Amino acid sequence: MLSPQQIKEIRNDFPILKTKIYGKPFVYLDNAATTQKPKCVIDEVSNFYANYNSNIHRGVHFLSQRATAKYEEARGIVQKFINAKSFEEVIFTRGATESINLIAATFGDMRVKEGDEVLISHLEHHANIVPWQILCSRKKAKLVVVPIDNNGDVKLEELVKLISDRTKIVSITHISNSLGTINPIKQIIDIVHKHNIPIIIDAAQSVQHLKIDVQELDCDFLVASGHKLYAPTGIGFMYAKKSLLDSMPPYQTGGDMILSVAFTKTIFNDLPYKFEAGTPDIAGAIGIGKAINYIQDIGLDEIYEYEKHLLEYATESLKKIKQLKIVGTAKEKASVISFILNSIHPHDIGTMLDMEGVAVRTGHHCSEPIMRRFSIDATTRASFAFYNTEEEIDVLNKALYKVLKLFA
Repeated sequence: MLSPQQIKEIRNDFPILKTKIYGKPFVYLDNAATTQKPKCVIDEVSNFYANYNSNIHRGVHFLSQRATAKYEEARGIVQKFINAKSFEEVIFTRGATESINLIAATFGDMRVKEGDEVLISHLEHHANIVPWQILCSRKKAKLVVVPIDNNGDVKLEELVKLISDRTKIVSITHISNSLGTINPIKQIIDIVHKHNIPIIIDAAQSVQHLKIDVQELDCDFLVASGHKLYAPTGIGFMYAKKSLLDSMPPYQTGGDMILSVAFTKTIFNDLPYKFEAGTPDIAGAIGIGKAINYIQDIGLDEIYEYEKHLLEYATESLKKIKQLKIVGTAKEKASVISFILNSIHPHDIGTMLDMEGVAVRTGHHCSEPIMRRFSIDATTRASFAFYNTEEEIDVLNKALYKVLKLFA
C-alpha cells in the first residue's frame, strides 16, 4: 500500500490541491464525477499547444508529423493499458457516453430487430440507459433490466433467468458511479457468452481503480472516459474486437475517416480511423496517454489497496454518525460512499460542506432509477482517489457534525 510519504509526494503533483476554499484547505471528494489532473498531464497538453500544435495524419510538415506520432503513441499506451490485441481495436472518442452512443447507433442498429431485447442492469448510469431506450423505441424492441438487491449487488440468478433467445445485446457497468458496487464482471461476461450474446462493459468508473485486461475478460466492447482517469475532459476511448469493428458502419463521416471520395462512391478509411471523423481531440489523446503512464508509474495495485483502505476508514468513520445512513453496501465496492443524513436535503449538505472547503457530489448522480430503487430522491456522495488522506476524511466527518448541529 502507498506510504504517507508517497501520498505527500503524489499530492504535490496536483496543483489544484493547494487551493484554498473560503480560506480553508481544499478537500476534494468528488472523484467519481471527475478526477484532478497531475502537473505532468497539464504540462503535456500545454506543450502540445505551445510547441507542436498541428492537425494530424494529413500534413507532411514537421509539426504535423510530430503531432501524429504523439497521438498514435497515446493510442499505443491505451492499447497496452487494457491489453487490446491490436491498436486497431482502440478508438478515441469524447468519452464513455459517446462510445456507448456509437455502439448503439452502429452495432446495435445492425443487430437489434423488432421484438428483440437489450439487457442492462439497475445499476446503470443514464449514459448506459438512454441510448438503448432510443434504439429499442426505434426498433420496437424491449429494454430488459436486471434487478439489484438491497445492498446494491446485481442479482446474478435473475440475469440468468432474463437472458433468452430474444436477447441480442447486454450492456453493463463494471463499477456503479452512485453506489460503488463492483460487479463480478468476468462472471457476468461468461454467463452472457454461454448464449453467444455480445456484451459491452462500461468501465468509466473502473479503469482508474482496477487493472483491466480485455483479452482475459473476453468482453466484446469496453468504454472509458479520460477525465475520470486523471486526463483532460472531452477525451475517452472505446475498445472493440476487430471483427466487430470491421462489420460496423461508420458512426460519423468526414475528415480522416475517409480514404477516397467521389460523387459516385466514398471509400472509408481502415481501422481505427474509420470511427474517428473530423479533427480529433489531439491534445486530449496525448493527455490521456500521459495520465495512464503516470498512474502506471505509481502502480494500479498500490492505488487499489490504498483506495480500499480509504473506503474502509471512511465507512467506519461515517458509521459513527448515528443519523447517517449509507446507501449501497455491496460486498465488493470501489472508493465511493453515498449517504443520507436525517431528513436534510443533500443539496443543503453539499452547500454546507463547501463552506468548510469540502467538495462532494449531491443529487441523483445521473442514475435516477437507482434512487427510486431505494425510495429516495438523492444522496450525498463522497468519492476518494489515491491523493486523498485520512485527515481529509476526518474533515468531512467533522463538517457533517456541523451540518447536523445547524439543522437540529
